[in-house]
Amino acid sequence: AGSKLREVFDKINNLLSGKPVQTEGQAVSVTQHPQGLEFVCYKLAEKFVRHGEGEVSFHHDSAFPIAVVLSGIWELHPRVGDIFLAHLHKKCPYSVPFYPARKEGTSMEEYQRMLGYEVHDSKVEEQDHFLKRMSGMIRLYAAIIQLRWPYGNKQGAHPHGLSYGWRWLAQMLNLEPLADVTAMLLLDFLEVCGNALMKQYGIQFWKTIFFIQKSYIPRIEAVTSSGQMGCLSRLKNFVQKCLQAEEIPLPKGILTPSFWRT
Repeated sequence: AGSKLREVFDKINNLLSGKPVQTEGQAVSVTQHPQGLEFVCYKLAEKFVRHGEGEVSFHHDSAFPIAVVLSGIWELHPRVGDIFLAHLHKKCPYSVPFYPARKEGTSMEEYQRMLGYEVHDSKVEEQDHFLKRMSGMIRLYAAIIQLRWPYGNKQGAHPHGLSYGWRWLAQMLNLEPLADVTAMLLLDFLEVCGNALMKQYGIQFWKTIFFIQKSYIPRIEAVTSSGQMGCLSRLKNFVQKCLQAEEIPLPKGILTPSFWRT
């Protein structure tokens, strides 16, 4: 509910503003310790990234309520946004976007961690689980860049707005594609913020979509084995439908004005 989201936002904002906040029956304040504010910014940013790789990866619609709160907090407390990006880029280098290369002397285990895989006791997580987490984090990022907290003053620009999404898409298309990962990330990104990018960039955006269909999808196909075609097929269908309809659909779960009256 919109009213519940406002409560969550106010509580986080009050905590970061140095006001006492009730939690588990006691009042806490960042002023109680010299590093209190820095600690809270760090843990809060980390928590938002965890929501991306956890909750959003399983419930795509949850990207929007989480993102709108973070967007508003980022506007008022830029430090949280900076640390959020640092956590996000470390956990999901594709959000830069960046495909780390394996350097000489780097163990396979360490390299897999650099790629974003979770490694415990030399066991690497399953590919499906890895892709699900990356998908959740990209979806959260794609939601953040297009959303603003509706009760802010809106005087300044979005602290990390759509121009960053446009840049991400351009940089992504300048990278050599990877099997599995590239098709999934492009589809997630376009499903969540394609509509907003279309409205903002118009003809330039459609040129990019046409480039994806004609030039980039064949490059993804060239590195994709027959057993990895799922994401690629969905991306192809999505792009084809959008070009035929000359429209990118609104993402599922987007917060409408009526949501804020609940």
